[in-house]
Amino acid sequence: MATWRRDGRLTGGQRLLCAGLAGTLSLSLTAPLELATVLAQVGVVRGHARGPWATGHRVWRAEGLRALWKGNAVACLRLFPCSAVQLAAYRKFVVLFTDDLGHISQWSSIMAGSLAGMVSTIVTYPTDLIKTRLIMQNILEPSYRGLLHAFSTIYQQEGFLALYRGVSLTVVGALPFSAGSLLVYMNLEKIWNGPRDQFSLPQNFANVCLAAAVTQTLSFPFETVKRKMQAQSPYLPHSGGVDVHFSGAVDCFRQIVKAQGVLGLWNGLTANLLKIVPYFGIMFSTFEFCKRICLYQNGYILSPLSYKLTPGVDLSLQPQELRELKKFFKTRKPKPKKPTL
Repeated sequence: MATWRRDGRLTGGQRLLCAGLAGTLSLSLTAPLELATVLAQVGVVRGHARGPWATGHRVWRAEGLRALWKGNAVACLRLFPCSAVQLAAYRKFVVLFTDDLGHISQWSSIMAGSLAGMVSTIVTYPTDLIKTRLIMQNILEPSYRGLLHAFSTIYQQEGFLALYRGVSLTVVGALPFSAGSLLVYMNLEKIWNGPRDQFSLPQNFANVCLAAAVTQTLSFPFETVKRKMQAQSPYLPHSGGVDVHFSGAVDCFRQIVKAQGVLGLWNGLTANLLKIVPYFGIMFSTFEFCKRICLYQNGYILSPLSYKLTPGVDLSLQPQELRELKKFFKTRKPKPKKPTL
């Protein structure tokens, strides 16, 4: 998930709400591309016309329009606890990596973000596995009726550890992800021919999209193996739709390369890359709109449709301080005197 600079004019709850709403909308509007990515990773598209559009059209014809959003409800529900855990973990790692003078290097900051993302993914991993299972099933003949039914069924049939199948790939995949982030960051000034602190909003948006494209491309083989491990089950039709048979993560890598070549590890990358720009575009614009509404409610700006500041308001004040100051002046407002003869 994208991160923004902390704005002290918003409360913690408002920041979490803005990020949650932005993430939910961006996930929902790009869900068909996520569906095409997962189906290509697991292997359902083999033997059919390839590409996200062909995959989406085939699912639509076979299962209906609603099938393009399979698993999206679980992904949206997972967003709030995942974001909360990631934020809390990031703060802990930043404190851990900060030196005695209160400074933190860029590499340490990237590592803190990667480790925080890894912790939040591990904590909420069962919901990610269930999302994959819901995407892979045919909604006209479902094996799972929803999140709770899927959790209960997997636990009873396959055991508790089955809910964490493939979680080790999350840990291993964090290494190329961090390396890609550092690679992009170190070359930003060369790309734009200017200092980082003077980047405009469009430049920062382009930086986020570029970093996402590089990091996801580098870590995509681990994501592919993870999806196959999540989907595989002897209790599902066609073993969950997986196109290769394997006994573990290493064997899965070997079987993919043996059957499809090295490029088979990047099946679904096209749909994943196509998702980046609309995903972050919707996320940034929604977050900024929700942020303006909160700033308007807190009294910092005149209208939620613009960033025009309220005259006379000290922007260094926290929301609670500003509310208390307004309350103070309200109570101290002199009452009109009655006319005397």
